[in-house]
Amino acid sequence: MQIKLPFSRRREVTPETWTVCPSCESQIFNRQLERNLRVCPTCGHHFRMGIGQRIELMLDDGSFVEHDAGLDSGDPLGFHDQKPYVDRLEAARIKTGLREAAVWGIGSIEGQRVAIGLFDFHFMGGSMGSVVGEKLARCFEAALVERIPAIVVSASGGARMQEGTLSLLQLAKTTAPLVRLDAAGIPFISILTDPTTGGVLASFASLGDVILAEPKALIGFAGARVASGTVGEELPEGFQSAESLLEHGFVDDIVPRSELRPTLSRLLRLLPVAAADDGLQTTGDTRGWGPIGVLSGMAERFGTAVSETIGIEVEQPPADGSGPASRRPREDER
Repeated sequence: MQIKLPFSRRREVTPETWTVCPSCESQIFNRQLERNLRVCPTCGHHFRMGIGQRIELMLDDGSFVEHDAGLDSGDPLGFHDQKPYVDRLEAARIKTGLREAAVWGIGSIEGQRVAIGLFDFHFMGGSMGSVVGEKLARCFEAALVERIPAIVVSASGGARMQEGTLSLLQLAKTTAPLVRLDAAGIPFISILTDPTTGGVLASFASLGDVILAEPKALIGFAGARVASGTVGEELPEGFQSAESLLEHGFVDDIVPRSELRPTLSRLLRLLPVAAADDGLQTTGDTRGWGPIGVLSGMAERFGTAVSETIGIEVEQPPADGSGPASRRPREDER
């Protein structure tokens, strides 16, 4: 028989008090997990974060001002699977307190103003429908108008199936403004968190001037089984992890959550926005400041040595300045 002491101060611990780490299976008290930026203190597993937590982590206190908060998704297809699309939207709004899977606004990182978009995977898997695409496009357009860097923190399962082809159109809508940002010399930093997949990865998320990722984040276009079946061979374990993509050059750096804010601050200083009249060269060339323009411009200025290094064939002008340009023959053509 168990003896219960009337003066015992032991409190019953409910399952809501702790979280089990999916990586090392450690039991972590939720308060400790929140204090540790939702990172497992035992193995370093990065749990998913909500938009409010991301804002507190990355931006200066009180600096974030949300834009277009009132945009709501419609139901243009009258979509109905196990339950109507409008009911799914309402359930997601109640669960997360958000109106959509992404928000955007303007804030500052150590005093440097940025236009920033953030996804929340808890809202219908962070799927990108017409409203999410519109918000991101407006984020990029605002960065262009105000000439401030753009940052997007992605956490998404891809395009939203309930909106059909309209959701696929968002790939083009979110990509097109980035061409203008590149031409204007305005940097775009893409941050990939767990998971970043599907149409989000296939559009703006993979087009950053700098692409950062959180440790062990799942990053890929399709699931491992689908990818393996498509290429017809067994793919190595972890090929869609942030570490694997860093090894193969798709990701520029893996940044632990505790180091993200200072890393972004350094990048913003290293990638200053070009002056308004510096986006065009004096020769009339409309090539921009971004990585494509820089590489091709270097190839033109410094000749074949650079062009061969980066894999671009550049025609060499004749020595006398007249007649058509000719390409220097490669070794296998001599």
